[in-house]
Amino acid sequence: MLLALDQGEARDVLEANYIDFLPLSLYPEQGTGADDLGRPEPPGPESGDGRSMPMSNDHPLKRREFLQRSAAAFGLAGGLSLRVPAAAGQGAVDEAVRKVGRLPRRKFGSGGREVSVLFGAGDLAAAPTEAAILCGVNYWHKSNAWTRDGAPEAIRKNREAHYCQVTVDRIGGNHEAGRIDEESHYAFVKDAVQKTRLGYFDDMQFHFGYHNAAEIKQDRGVVRAFERLKKEGLVQHLCLSQHGYAGNARVPGGESAAEILTALVEDGLYEHAQFIYSYGDDPAMNAFLALARKKGFGTTAMKTARGLGRMRQDKTFMDALPPGTAPHNALVRWLTGASLLDSAVIRVRNLDEFAETFSGAGKSLRPEDAAAIGMMTARADATACRLCTECQPYCPRQVPIAEILRFERYALDDGSMETAVRLYAGLDRRADACAACGSCLSHCPQALPIPDKLAAVHTLLGRPG
Repeated sequence: MLLALDQGEARDVLEANYIDFLPLSLYPEQGTGADDLGRPEPPGPESGDGRSMPMSNDHPLKRREFLQRSAAAFGLAGGLSLRVPAAAGQGAVDEAVRKVGRLPRRKFGSGGREVSVLFGAGDLAAAPTEAAILCGVNYWHKSNAWTRDGAPEAIRKNREAHYCQVTVDRIGGNHEAGRIDEESHYAFVKDAVQKTRLGYFDDMQFHFGYHNAAEIKQDRGVVRAFERLKKEGLVQHLCLSQHGYAGNARVPGGESAAEILTALVEDGLYEHAQFIYSYGDDPAMNAFLALARKKGFGTTAMKTARGLGRMRQDKTFMDALPPGTAPHNALVRWLTGASLLDSAVIRVRNLDEFAETFSGAGKSLRPEDAAAIGMMTARADATACRLCTECQPYCPRQVPIAEILRFERYALDDGSMETAVRLYAGLDRRADACAACGSCLSHCPQALPIPDKLAAVHTLLGRPG
């Protein structure tokens, strides 16, 4: 049912957090770079001179003021529409919700917001999305994925209860070769606000992040775009997801994720970050996590299920796990209850995966779970790269080892073979460039047989000709 509202009523509705913008004039598609799905992006205008625009959090907008500015930015003279949602689903969704229960929350970053310890995502299927909302998930990664059909009605009708994030990518190439562009990032977010009908985004995320610590200060294009959007009431918090670029042939001067994240915390402009993190010893990332906790910098783990897809296909391994444990449940217990992380985002494809994964959120790590994590770590350390990039600087042929083994994880652990094949085909240097010289071997903290793995990935993902 749609309710017509005049301007005054619309503002009241906005402030009461029940909003649903009708489509307005749309900006042309711009500025998201090539993402994990390999989507190419059009070039955009050059970004200014790289001068820094200072960002101040001394006088943060009150929530009501922020919503009023959002209304003004979109000119509600014509009113807006309010869609009354249908009742929540029953059956399988209700059963998943019963198994998971209410997710705990914790303070996140310097803003003091409280977020669910597990995040939802814009590409989550409808049934798990509904279950996540009912279980109290209140932070949504890549909410701009809702541009096609608009954000879920249950979120739009109670907008202020949810934190929705928009991601911006480099343009004119992928995350390695593309560039930061203030105007394209600005236009992309404004377009996404309209198409999702969210009214505003809470967080703006720089997807894939910086190439090295120096770029943080040398190119403030993302920060300037954010500041402009914030003044218009369209975004409120700045964050990023960070990959590692050490030894990457396409990124001169590339550094590891831990080095870049450490510099980012010290720089002080960003409130929180998302990064690759999973079980296994990772001293550099653990040191960053300790610093982030000390500084009040929010942390979110991604790509956490290292090698789990392959483990689940091994009946002997699964049968050997301690009774009463499940891989994803143990993983989440460890991530949210036994690490320095604030939160995690974990891909789930259906309600069964949702129930197993989310039911571990905030739960204590039992002895049997710790034993399962130990088994999973040992298996993953022998089979699945943790994408640290420590080996890459020592490859004389500059093979993008971490990228190639990331695509292997998409194929073998996530079941995304087509995506993995497409991304692998887009590399300008593939695994068959490896000379099997072994220069990388002594630098792998997992002692993986890297040349053998590269050969296997090329057989798996390569195509003749």
